Amino acid sequence: MHYYRYSSAEVSCWYKYLLFSYNIVFWLAGVAFLAAGLWAWSEKGVLSDLTKVTGLHGLDPVVLVLVVGIVMFTLGFAGCVGALRENICLLKFFCGAIIFIFLLELAVAVLAFLFQDWVRDRVKEFFENNIKSYRDDIDLQNLIDSLQKINHCCGAQGPDDWDLNIYFNCSSESKSREKCGVPFSCCVPDPAQKVVNTQCGYDVRKKSKSQWDDQIFIKGCILALEAWLPRNIYIVAGVFIAISLLQIFGIFLARTLISDIEAVKAGNAF
Repeated sequence: MHYYRYSSAEVSCWYKYLLFSYNIVFWLAGVAFLAAGLWAWSEKGVLSDLTKVTGLHGLDPVVLVLVVGIVMFTLGFAGCVGALRENICLLKFFCGAIIFIFLLELAVAVLAFLFQDWVRDRVKEFFENNIKSYRDDIDLQNLIDSLQKINHCCGAQGPDDWDLNIYFNCSSESKSREKCGVPFSCCVPDPAQKVVNTQCGYDVRKKSKSQWDDQIFIKGCILALEAWLPRNIYIVAGVFIAISLLQIFGIFLARTLISDIEAVKAGNAF
């Protein structure tokens, strides 16, 4: 094992460069997330008109990508520079931020388990708000379509939730061709079709509900996700444990390096 030599104490190269390697991965991932998010915004013209961000009433998935990118970039940068320069302030910032994120994840998991009805209501409200904005943002549209296709569901609690969207609303005032329909991602796929029929959901809600089964998914996406979770609980738990162990490992490396640096400074003071 190699060490930097000081008059009365040593800083382990292993911990120093292991922490640097740990953080360089997150820093590079943060750069990739930021680049992808900014590219997506430039394609949608958001960078030239930032009011589009506040004008969207639903979730813009790019915002989530950018937030994750900023957090990973900031923490990765602080960890890398703090380790290489043996900067206690940056290392404490990195360590404190990781501890905060870890405790936040733990608190969210516990509260979600204890207040399931409240969480279900918030998810329903969130999903309905995004249904209203379905046609306002292409990334949001793709996200909802993917969710509905993968989980074989339609709407938050059922196909009638699409009445919340002005394009799919059944009201007599609507002039949309999609009136009283659902998005194509609600349609039961036809194995014989090679090309996706994006008009398969047109006028489907004008028919009797007993006829819906053959054409569209009638289960709501909230119920589909509630059914998915118990079936995949070991995968979800495994991912949570893996993320937690990575965070704990990063905290251990940072705290160990901080202790080494403080010991060096204390030794040099005498």
